[in-house]
Amino acid sequence: MRITKSGMAALLAGGLLLVTPFAANAASCSNTSAGFDNWVSEFKQEAQGRGISQSTLDRAFANVHYNQPTIRADRGQKSFKLSFDEFMKKRGGQTIINRGKSMKQANAALFSRIEKRYGVPPGPIIAIWGMETGFGSFMGDQNTLSAVSTLAFDCRRSAYFTDQLYAALKLVGEGYLSPSARGAAHGEIGQTQFMPKNVVLYGVDGDGDGKVDLVGSRADALSSTANFLKGHGWQAGAPYQPGETNFAAIGGWNDARVYQQAIAFIGKQIDGQ
Repeated sequence: MRITKSGMAALLAGGLLLVTPFAANAASCSNTSAGFDNWVSEFKQEAQGRGISQSTLDRAFANVHYNQPTIRADRGQKSFKLSFDEFMKKRGGQTIINRGKSMKQANAALFSRIEKRYGVPPGPIIAIWGMETGFGSFMGDQNTLSAVSTLAFDCRRSAYFTDQLYAALKLVGEGYLSPSARGAAHGEIGQTQFMPKNVVLYGVDGDGDGKVDLVGSRADALSSTANFLKGHGWQAGAPYQPGETNFAAIGGWNDARVYQQAIAFIGKQIDGQ
């Protein structure tokens, strides 16, 4: 995904961040695939009434389908219930630490710039990078709009993902997200897996080319991750282990306590603290 600086400002000015679902008029959710096509039709009518153009809706939903892999992933997040040691083993924590140290050294200048600008040291950024996509090696193979639409239709977190869907539609309408874009099962985008709304909230141009590209630019993805943590209260120079000042900022990344602990632990090993 590539967003120009001026385009980012336009999205902010255009009220993308203020979009929230109208619960009273929302299309009915479901916990099965039954009724998905009808829901899409209803949602498109609602979206058009809220200012999304017909052409944007037609392009965005041209190939949208109920995405079973998304539902399986959403229902199968059992690793978050593991103990810390079990979680680290399952997610390859030691491998991430070992490779993360090499990535820190290989990208020393970039991480130095990021820390100077955002106050976030390399460790937790690298931990997120490694945990989310294996340092950009696999960013997902699911159609982003199908994934987000499916979860907006699904009753479990319909309101949250309806908000994400409106954000994605704004990005499509402005030409920043292709209707054929592919990412992770919940609609996450890029090397550190940003949800569509967070692309606008925290996406930054880290390589100075005037665009925000969380898929193709390592600098953009890692700088945006640091900006996310700063936006969630990260304080430069403060520690980030459980119970310490910056651990709450890590909590903004993922609700699962064991995931937060893993980021903190891996980051500490990489930073050598």
